[in-house]
Amino acid sequence: MADIDTLKAEIKKLNARATQSKMDLHDLSEDLPTNWEKILDVARTAHDAHAALMAARKQLADATPA
Repeated sequence: MADIDTLKAEIKKLNARATQSKMDLHDLSEDLPTNWEKILDVARTAHDAHAALMAARKQLADATPA
Protein backbone atom coordinates (compact mmCIF):
# COMPACT_ATOMS: atom_id res chain seq x y z
CA MET A 1 0.00 0.00 0.00
CA ALA A 2 2.91 2.34 0.71
CA ASP A 3 4.03 2.07 -2.92
CA ILE A 4 0.59 3.14 -4.10
CA ASP A 5 0.57 6.07 -1.66
CA THR A 6 4.03 7.09 -2.84
CA LEU A 7 2.89 6.89 -6.44
CA LYS A 8 -0.19 8.99 -5.68
CA ALA A 9 2.01 11.64 -4.07
CA GLU A 10 4.28 11.63 -7.12
CA ILE A 11 1.27 11.97 -9.43
CA LYS A 12 0.14 14.98 -7.43
CA LYS A 13 3.53 16.63 -7.98
CA LEU A 14 3.59 15.68 -11.64
CA ASN A 15 0.08 17.04 -12.09
CA ALA A 16 1.12 20.38 -10.62
CA ARG A 17 4.17 20.48 -12.92
CA ALA A 18 2.06 19.59 -15.97
CA THR A 19 -0.53 22.22 -15.11
CA GLN A 20 2.17 24.87 -14.70
CA SER A 21 3.76 23.93 -18.01
CA LYS A 22 0.37 24.17 -19.70
CA MET A 23 -0.09 27.66 -18.26
CA ASP A 24 3.41 28.67 -19.40
CA LEU A 25 2.63 27.49 -22.93
CA HIS A 26 -0.66 29.36 -22.89
CA ASP A 27 0.98 32.55 -21.62
CA LEU A 28 3.67 32.31 -24.28
CA SER A 29 1.06 31.90 -27.01
CA GLU A 30 -0.78 35.01 -25.86
CA ASP A 31 2.40 37.09 -26.07
CA LEU A 32 3.43 36.02 -29.55
CA PRO A 33 5.33 37.15 -31.50
CA THR A 34 7.28 38.30 -28.44
CA ASN A 35 9.57 35.51 -27.19
CA TRP A 36 8.80 33.35 -30.20
CA GLU A 37 12.29 31.87 -29.77
CA LYS A 38 11.09 30.07 -26.64
CA ILE A 39 8.28 28.15 -28.36
CA LEU A 40 10.19 24.88 -28.77
CA ASP A 41 11.64 24.94 -25.25
CA VAL A 42 8.32 25.70 -23.57
CA ALA A 43 6.49 23.15 -25.72
CA ARG A 44 9.11 20.47 -24.95
CA THR A 45 8.79 21.16 -21.24
CA ALA A 46 4.99 20.85 -21.46
CA HIS A 47 5.26 17.67 -23.52
CA ASP A 48 7.72 16.06 -21.12
CA ALA A 49 5.67 17.04 -18.06
CA HIS A 50 2.49 15.56 -19.51
CA ALA A 51 4.27 12.41 -20.71
CA ALA A 52 5.64 11.84 -17.20
CA LEU A 53 2.19 12.39 -15.71
CA MET A 54 0.53 9.94 -18.09
CA ALA A 55 3.22 7.31 -17.44
CA ALA A 56 2.78 7.66 -13.68
CA ARG A 57 -1.01 7.39 -13.99
CA LYS A 58 -0.60 4.22 -16.03
CA GLN A 59 1.80 2.83 -13.45
CA LEU A 60 -0.76 3.55 -10.72
CA ALA A 61 -3.53 1.91 -12.72
CA ASP A 62 -1.36 -1.17 -13.24
CA ALA A 63 -0.46 -1.30 -9.53
CA THR A 64 -4.03 -0.88 -8.26
CA PRO A 65 -5.92 -4.14 -7.78
CA ALA A 66 -9.05 -4.44 -9.86
